[in-house]
Amino acid sequence: MSERIKLETPFQDSRLKELNAGDMVYISGTIYSARDAAHKKMCELADDNQPMPFDFHGTAVYYAGPCPAKPGEPIGSVGPTTSGRMDLYSPALIKKGLKVMIGKGLRSKEVTDSIVEHGGVYFAAIGGAAALMAKCVKSAKVIAFDELGTEAIRELVVKELPVIVAIDSKGVNMYQKAIEENRE
Repeated sequence: MSERIKLETPFQDSRLKELNAGDMVYISGTIYSARDAAHKKMCELADDNQPMPFDFHGTAVYYAGPCPAKPGEPIGSVGPTTSGRMDLYSPALIKKGLKVMIGKGLRSKEVTDSIVEHGGVYFAAIGGAAALMAKCVKSAKVIAFDELGTEAIRELVVKELPVIVAIDSKGVNMYQKAIEENRE
């Protein structure tokens, strides 16, 4: 059984390097939601040498497009989307300083190699538990690309968002290990 770890933003590189695939982690602090349309726009900004909508240092991008909030709530259901949809854009954003990503599912070899090269981590969030994830969000506001609707970039303040280290900074991949174990 892996240990229960609490992390707060801004993340410290030394703490990220201590994490191992399979560790259960509870994240508190400021993170940002962004899906494929926002990733495309961020890569276009990078190509034009424009600043990113937020500073990647010490934070995470959560691959999610939240539902509208109910009255009195900061956000609606906010479950993870399939991370592979961001794989085309992730290596370029990792080069720009993005080290921590949260989503669900497998990542490409290029993304895994970029994570290792830059000392990052990919966390898997619990798919199918969007309402549970929403309870961890204490505040939410759109900060960029409002025209994208649910895919706009949002600044989220979270408390103990439950995630699992899926790919650690050494390249150990929880998904790949499971696939290999099932072959045996």
